[in-house]
Amino acid sequence: MDLSKRKFKEDFKKMLTEVYSMDISESETTEQYVTLGNLIRSYSSKNWGRTNQRYIEKKKKQAYYFSMEFLLGRMLKSNLLNLGILDTVRDGLRDLGIDLEEIAQIEPDPGLGNGGLGRLAACFIDSMATSEIPAHGNGIRFKYGLFKQKFVNGYQVELPENWLQNGNVWETRKMHAAVNVRFYGKVWLEQTSAGVLEPHYEDTQEVLAVPYDTPVVGFNNDVINTLRLWSAEVPPQDDITDYWSYIHQRNQIESISEVLYPDDSNYEGRLLRLKQEYFFVSAGIQSIIRHYKKMDLSMNHLAEKVAIHINDTHPALCVPELMRILLDEEKMDWEHAWNVTVNVMSYTNHTIMSEALEKWPIEMISTLLPRIYQIICEIDRRFTMKMSTLFEREIVERTRIIEGGHVKMAHMAIIGSHSVNGVAQLHTTILKEKVLHDFFLVYPSKFNNKTNGITQRRWLMLANEPLCDLINRKIGNEWETTPTELKMLKAFRDDEKTLLELAQIKRLNKERFAEHIKKTMDLTINPDAIFDVQIKRLHAYKRQLLNLLHILSLYFQLKDDPQADIHPRVFIFGAKAAPSYTYAKQIIKLINSVADLINHDAAIADKLKIVFVENYGVSLAEKIIPAADVSEQISLASKEASGTSNMKLMLNGAITLATLDGANVEIRDRVGEKNIVIFGLREDEVYQYYHDGSYQSRSYYENNPVLHRVLNGLIDGTIPGAEAEGRSVFDSLVQYGDEYFVLRDFEAYADAQKHIDQLYRDTLQWQKMALINIAGAGVFSSDYTVQQYASQIWDVSSKVRNI
Repeated sequence: MDLSKRKFKEDFKKMLTEVYSMDISESETTEQYVTLGNLIRSYSSKNWGRTNQRYIEKKKKQAYYFSMEFLLGRMLKSNLLNLGILDTVRDGLRDLGIDLEEIAQIEPDPGLGNGGLGRLAACFIDSMATSEIPAHGNGIRFKYGLFKQKFVNGYQVELPENWLQNGNVWETRKMHAAVNVRFYGKVWLEQTSAGVLEPHYEDTQEVLAVPYDTPVVGFNNDVINTLRLWSAEVPPQDDITDYWSYIHQRNQIESISEVLYPDDSNYEGRLLRLKQEYFFVSAGIQSIIRHYKKMDLSMNHLAEKVAIHINDTHPALCVPELMRILLDEEKMDWEHAWNVTVNVMSYTNHTIMSEALEKWPIEMISTLLPRIYQIICEIDRRFTMKMSTLFEREIVERTRIIEGGHVKMAHMAIIGSHSVNGVAQLHTTILKEKVLHDFFLVYPSKFNNKTNGITQRRWLMLANEPLCDLINRKIGNEWETTPTELKMLKAFRDDEKTLLELAQIKRLNKERFAEHIKKTMDLTINPDAIFDVQIKRLHAYKRQLLNLLHILSLYFQLKDDPQADIHPRVFIFGAKAAPSYTYAKQIIKLINSVADLINHDAAIADKLKIVFVENYGVSLAEKIIPAADVSEQISLASKEASGTSNMKLMLNGAITLATLDGANVEIRDRVGEKNIVIFGLREDEVYQYYHDGSYQSRSYYENNPVLHRVLNGLIDGTIPGAEAEGRSVFDSLVQYGDEYFVLRDFEAYADAQKHIDQLYRDTLQWQKMALINIAGAGVFSSDYTVQQYASQIWDVSSKVRNI
């Protein structure tokens, strides 16, 4: 948008007066933040309305991205950047004696996601608007989000993260668009005089779903799409006769939209999670159908104007819910309703971990969602009947939705969609050949790959402005809208001046992060050290343990020989463990205990430090990633679907230390073997171990002296305060088979780390590698990923830019 500094300052002072009836000299940072947020919304509101009106007038086909998570990050600077007024506002505020960075820190970091899944969804909706794709997000407005992570004596403690405590300046409550969602009760079907089966309900629980809309601003293009998040409320009641019964009912209903991923270690927690999944699915689809009817088109044409995307299995109930509406409310016959549903739906699989492929007990679904369960049974019956004539009985049984007393959500999403995609080339291959091989035999044409991506706007233009400025000086700014133009940087790979500038920027970012750690953790870290970063969910397959065992091996080496030739290292962790994931929480405690041991050992000094940041999220990532030298992507090959931290770190010039897992394979192909450090088992070797059962983890403990000493250090009192956790980890690796081959890959990992150590000592060579990584990162922009979704899956229009 076109905005002068003078006009902005006038508008800001006027808005401050309107909202707070005060002058700038009287205002504090919070008032300034809310004022600026309201002003930005006012700037964008016209284009928001125009975008929606244009979609309606032109009867545009629109896509709806259903996701349990949207890990948005702070939106203030992102909206300013995308509106094209970041520098104007920053300069204008400076004239008024206000620091934009201080204001930005006031904004809460919405905890609406847990990791890559939610951050991907956030990148996608940003890229959809930027690529002029008529597409919107649909999720839940969690009051408390995931949880606020605190470390108490090294243990993870979960606290509520009330990010909505002071309101959310970006959202608009749309009470007129609220819908009812039905749970529980009894349902039976009666045939009408027209021969149609009509459902009848009794003793249901009605929940009011109220939408809160947030504008999603496209980059410099006047397009503003919508993220719609639903809040659960008690429907209006005029005849409350029992106050305490009403309060109990209200608390029960409002709990649906309170916490992301409630504790699933008990029945009540699992039931609440299923409620959440149906709640936002039903509310979202009802809203879509209501909007579609404004076009005065037959329901037979729904797939021509609507695409619904199921992001992981959480929204898989989209399939039976759309069928319910088409059958029960629109009175379509089964065959036509099913054809419409399949053509509307598409599904992204984000995992090959069997425990992440959700399944729900029949009793739970039939009690909570009786009509939905009836429809699921009929889908399953018809699928089984049809496929029994085409395939062997074993394949049919393995691909059924209902099996072993459970409803399998991934199976429902696959059967009920016209497209099933993986999120990296390797991941998609494993889905087709291993995890979902039976389905690939049944539906080969459904399967396709769409490698994940990230938005360079947040992860470079906002998170690393010094690097962004350098790139613009070297190659211009066309890469901001055509990210593959970053490849032009390769022309400077042998230019010493550019490489030294790159090194200076990295040093500056490291100094800034060191200042943050000193301020927040009272820990001094050395910016001249290698900043070695592993930031992701804490899960055994991601192998934070492998990293920790290596750190211990370096520690013992330095204890034996304080003059050992080891370049100083700062190992940086950021991770949350699911509240019920005991083993992951034990690993967190163990890392913190090792950190306490090493960080306070005067004999080690600055040679080794461990930083485990609390409450890792988007805003912390924006500080860590620009400062990273090494990107740890060390999951067991065949387990990580894609990864996106690998792309963010690569974009900021970190060197990837990786197994050939997920998108690491494609990063290697993009930058070449010399500009990435690869180690460890390959996917085929992992599956060979599974096939022949020959892996014996104890033999590595017994035959590798370094590993033997490190593992003994877990149980011999070397690590104070973590005796129980050390024993648990030791037993998991040595006694109980080492499920993720940590010991098998340890020696190769240690050798790869030695290689990193030597590479880093040659500044120009290291920066050349960093530059080549930055130059190759453009292809991993989420702009390109969503354009592929738009053209190849959703069949919606987009502004296509060359890859």
